[in-house]
Amino acid sequence: MVLTGPDGERWVFGYGSLMWRPGFDFVEASAALLHGRRRAFCIYSVHHRGTYERPGLVLGLAPGGAVRGRAYRVAKDQWPDVYAYLCEREQPTETYLESKAMVSLPNGQRVQALVFLSDLKHPQWAGDLSLEAQAQLIAGASGLSGRNIDYLTDLVEHLRADGICDSHLEALLVRVQALEAAG
Repeated sequence: MVLTGPDGERWVFGYGSLMWRPGFDFVEASAALLHGRRRAFCIYSVHHRGTYERPGLVLGLAPGGAVRGRAYRVAKDQWPDVYAYLCEREQPTETYLESKAMVSLPNGQRVQALVFLSDLKHPQWAGDLSLEAQAQLIAGASGLSGRNIDYLTDLVEHLRADGICDSHLEALLVRVQALEAAG
């Protein structure tokens, strides 16, 4: 996949934990907007935030809408290491499709970025679940990377810090907290 810019640099788009914890070297970071996809808890997690016996939910980019995230410009010489890291991080069970998409930066520039889209045909695709169904899956789930509620809490707090208010995620967090408190 070729995503090179004029100096051989490449861009990566993050919409979840990549926004605040990219884990790779980059030359530049910028707020970015991706049209045609939306941030959603639409992937059953059987690795990071759940297990096969007790799946949790993690974010994916579901069709429709638009999503505010962060784009990272990666230097040409850093790309092989960054790409290998991203494939390992984002594809433990191959639930995402590696793609390229145009994202808009605040300065009006549009850049082509690597993005991991939800694979609608993958067995871990949960689809458009109700808020209650999402909450039931997240509450009490835990995997190799910790508790599912911690992932949701971290997401909401970081989105707030970036000035992004997602009323659905806010309501989901309240419901999951209530379910966990009820035991």
